[in-house]
Amino acid sequence: MKDLTKRLLLAAYVIFIIASVALNFEPGKRLGENFLSFLVDMMKVLPFAFILIGLFEVWVKRETVEKHLGKESGFKGYIWAILLASTTVGGLYVAFPVAHALYNKGARLSVIFAYISASAVCRVPMTIFEASFLGVKFSLVRLVVSIPLVIISSALLGAYLEKKGYKMQQIDT
Repeated sequence: MKDLTKRLLLAAYVIFIIASVALNFEPGKRLGENFLSFLVDMMKVLPFAFILIGLFEVWVKRETVEKHLGKESGFKGYIWAILLASTTVGGLYVAFPVAHALYNKGARLSVIFAYISASAVCRVPMTIFEASFLGVKFSLVRLVVSIPLVIISSALLGAYLEKKGYKMQQIDT
């Protein structure tokens, strides 16, 4: 039933876009253009990101991830996660698959949350762009405030979920 619903929604979306173009309905045409723009942007980033994630899965040993991001990593795990996240290109589209790969390799749940959060707020390209428009002082203040909040919230959420026995679902590939 879910599959049929998804197909019907997709068909309705496509029919709406085609009808919008045919009837010159501007909001529908913009919706279609935005979708195509988003699709092209994703196709520029995601294939390469998935190749790199696949190489990570094969080349990086589980012991290495467990040592630096696992249960025994302590506070250093958060620092490693933030440093890794700061270099992530593609935003959260790439961060979530990387986070899943890290989790499968033995990274602690709270460190995964730190990685995802930091990839949303601490990326180097974004920070450089921000500093060029809003100033270096603003960017530094934002990072000085954001990074401790990322660590604290990740540690609290990770501890809570680990106490509850939460495990991420494994996806069959």
